[in-house]
Amino acid sequence: MTAKTKPKPLFLGIDTGGTYTDAVLWSEMEGPQQGPNKGKVLAKAKALTTRHDLAVGISGAVDAVLQKAGTDPAAIKLVSMSTTLATNALVEGQGGRVALVMIGFSEGDLARDGLKAALGTDPVVFCPGGHDVHGNAAKLDLSGLEAALPELGASVSGFAVCAYFATRNPAHEIAARELIREKAGLPVTSSHELSAKLGGPRRALTTLLNARLISMIDRLVAATEGFLAERNIAAPLMVVRGDGALVSAAFARQRPIETILSGPAASLVGARHMTGLDDAMVSDIGGTTTDVAVLDGGRPRLDPEGATVGGFRTMVEAVAMRTFGLGGDSEVTLEDGALNPKILLGPRRLVPLALAGMAHGNAVTSELERQLRAPNPGRMDGRFAVRTGVPDRLAAGLTSAEARLYEVIGAVPLAIDRLLTSNAQNATLNRLVSRGLVHVAGFTPSDAAHVLGKQANWDPASACLGAELFARKRDGRGQNIAASREAISERVLVTLTRWSAEYILETAFAEDGLDGASTVAHALVQRAVDAHPGIARLSVALDRPVIGLGASAPLHYAGLPPLIGNDCAVPE
Repeated sequence: MTAKTKPKPLFLGIDTGGTYTDAVLWSEMEGPQQGPNKGKVLAKAKALTTRHDLAVGISGAVDAVLQKAGTDPAAIKLVSMSTTLATNALVEGQGGRVALVMIGFSEGDLARDGLKAALGTDPVVFCPGGHDVHGNAAKLDLSGLEAALPELGASVSGFAVCAYFATRNPAHEIAARELIREKAGLPVTSSHELSAKLGGPRRALTTLLNARLISMIDRLVAATEGFLAERNIAAPLMVVRGDGALVSAAFARQRPIETILSGPAASLVGARHMTGLDDAMVSDIGGTTTDVAVLDGGRPRLDPEGATVGGFRTMVEAVAMRTFGLGGDSEVTLEDGALNPKILLGPRRLVPLALAGMAHGNAVTSELERQLRAPNPGRMDGRFAVRTGVPDRLAAGLTSAEARLYEVIGAVPLAIDRLLTSNAQNATLNRLVSRGLVHVAGFTPSDAAHVLGKQANWDPASACLGAELFARKRDGRGQNIAASREAISERVLVTLTRWSAEYILETAFAEDGLDGASTVAHALVQRAVDAHPGIARLSVALDRPVIGLGASAPLHYAGLPPLIGNDCAVPE
């Protein structure tokens, strides 16, 4: 009698990015040319990430893979989720408004480790207290914090608490945390819970960023758990951490900062598996960011100094990766004050006009046509504002100017040239964007790809109108910057590929112990990348190929090899 073959367990992978949510169903069975126990992909699918309700995008992708595979959801034994939402938020300077409580520190400490820049306009409270290196306490006085809590509690989404030498003795952080929970009832992040490393200001920075991300990751986990329950998927939900390890969803909810570089960490493991390349540069391009890392012997290294994202060095252990604000949906702008202005990309993500047009139709195209009929180009042509659809509680603490502007902006894109009546209002709009309350739609590389017929999944008509508006912007001599929508679109895509090459080279130079940014900007390196035909011929080449990842990698990385002096493999 033949023994019955035990069915192999199924695993569901979900990746929520800034533009798309991807799902993969994986079977732990022997796959073709993959050897035993490595498994194979049974089905894969993607859906647009829906910021207003993340469950919609997740369900769209997961339902598609379940239908393709014809699988009983009950057969799934583990759900693993990665995300770039936390990384994107830090790169774009977004997140909830939080209050920072500094115990035993002075105002001068804000100037260290980029803490003041990260804090921005968010409130900070200084309290006497803290400990010395041996754990001995100074006198704690939380009266100032207690007096400020009624006002702060109504204007922030959470608190970050950092006390001097809390890694030696966390008692003062715990006292402040309990006071905040009792009086304000809001989420509190304490620095000693995130890191045992010394360096108060950088620990405070990490704590601040964590507090900003809590509501975002909480919504993601809640949306995923709710969807899984609806589909009778009883498998445990795990989240990929920045070092590639899996952690529980409850852990990720409390420490969302640990999920920065979560998506890229998962990509690195997949890149090696899909290509079989042990030594490579890996460049993963999404809608918002490009993440670049080095594979040596099939493994990425961890960054012992802590992950750097959005210019901030945190105390979070993660894969050694450089994250750049460059993606398919990057904001396209012009260099200021130049006779022949260069195209600039990012770091902010915009909603592509093609995507806005697909979702809202005439509300977008009619305004673009109106702007094209004007005899002269307008500064805000091709720009729209639309609410992200996050819960109203996240809009707590808006100033009167912010609240008035937010009230005017709705769920349908509103042309910014109709919305703003002064330069001051532009700054107000940017603050609403930073809070994650408002999206700006505008011309992006994704639109350029639609204009040139290299992408067609959204609305090409809106993209073409946006490209025409951008092409008639004026250079330093008062001339249109491009002769046609096709010409400007080609320039945008060429620029994206060039910047991608420079970011890959910057990462390689940094791995070699050089200052990556200044080295790649050096005139000699620029001439080498250009293959400048001078008497002195210069060249630059990587010692290993590039693995290009991301939905738009086949488009944007096709022109990489001559710029990097090596091949570029783009797995399916």
